Amino acid sequence: MIAKIDPTSCNGCGICVEVCPTDVIRMDAGGSMKAVIRYYENCMTCYNCEIECPENAIYVEPFRKPIKPIISYS
Repeated sequence: MIAKIDPTSCNGCGICVEVCPTDVIRMDAGGSMKAVIRYYENCMTCYNCEIECPENAIYVEPFRKPIKPIISYS
């Protein structure tokens, strides 16, 4: 899961937003225009954001967390 985005390192380039397949990261419209985690629970731990960040401002936890099933078979 995405653990944090360091606002002091983030340069606001938006690459992380572009490479996230599940729309977890957004640009903060509150004036800073830095990347922020908006939908933490949707992170699929693909590491795209961490790998592509040119400032190394993003840290993804190394282990996937269990995700609740969408369909229950019981």
